[in-house]
Amino acid sequence: MSVGLLAVVDDILSAAMKASAKAAGVVIDDAAVTPQYVQGLTPARELPVVAKIALGSIANKFVIIIPIALLLTAFAPWVLPYLLILGGGYLCFEGAEKVLEWFGFGHGHADEGERNENRLVWGAIRTDLILSTEIMLISLANLEAGMGIWQTLLVLAVIAVVMTGVVYGAVALLVKIDDIGLGMAKSPVRRVRHTGTRIVRSMPAVFRVISVIGTVAMLWVGGHLVIVNLGEIGWHVLSDLLHGVEHLLEPLGGVVVWVGDTAVSAVAGLIAGLIIVGVVLGISRLLGKQPSFDEGHQKVPGTQH
Repeated sequence: MSVGLLAVVDDILSAAMKASAKAAGVVIDDAAVTPQYVQGLTPARELPVVAKIALGSIANKFVIIIPIALLLTAFAPWVLPYLLILGGGYLCFEGAEKVLEWFGFGHGHADEGERNENRLVWGAIRTDLILSTEIMLISLANLEAGMGIWQTLLVLAVIAVVMTGVVYGAVALLVKIDDIGLGMAKSPVRRVRHTGTRIVRSMPAVFRVISVIGTVAMLWVGGHLVIVNLGEIGWHVLSDLLHGVEHLLEPLGGVVVWVGDTAVSAVAGLIAGLIIVGVVLGISRLLGKQPSFDEGHQKVPGTQH
């Protein structure tokens, strides 16, 4: 490989690392949200489903997000805030619906049988589309000025592949860690066997925590998208409130500022999500339909809502 080509590759990798650094929080959120989509599947289908979602994520980035983001950035940047408000609203809706389930408003699908894999995958890919859009737009906004179109495309392609690998590699590890624990529990070495047993016993609690983190992540990211982009189109009330909280907490340090920002965004996301759920229910009742908010459950023959 020539020195010139190595230099170009190094420039692209360096630019990708710098541009994607600020998207790290959304990457963590993406990894926290996804495992809840594979809960309830048989162990043999967990990794294949994760692989399908990962392929869908790659398609989201390369077929939809990167081309549309570049076109809109070049020709109609004013459209982007509206799209991000819609995407944030969808995340708020999903997060609020899950919070309602925690309080017993589960729409009757707790006993609806095993999960429908195709619906589950498409639901996860829809959610990934919103999270991946924010990752790629944050990365695009942080690219160095003066990059050519082809260099920009290469940098975004590297970011897309690396981010997808990190997120779904972490998800695959999370969903199979109980199997790793089972294998360790069969070890002839006592210490390894005890560690494996502890891992297996702790996994239900771990997945409950991950489910809560994933739901909060949906509300936080969704709420933040709505707040920031409403400010971009001229409605500054919520963004001014968010900046006010950040300014108030600044003397306490960056971590406290982040926690405050997250809390305000999550509360705003929950309120927005509950409003959207109410609107959807109201419209459905007017149309005489019963909405189904669950992702991937298939009704057992002979059961009723």
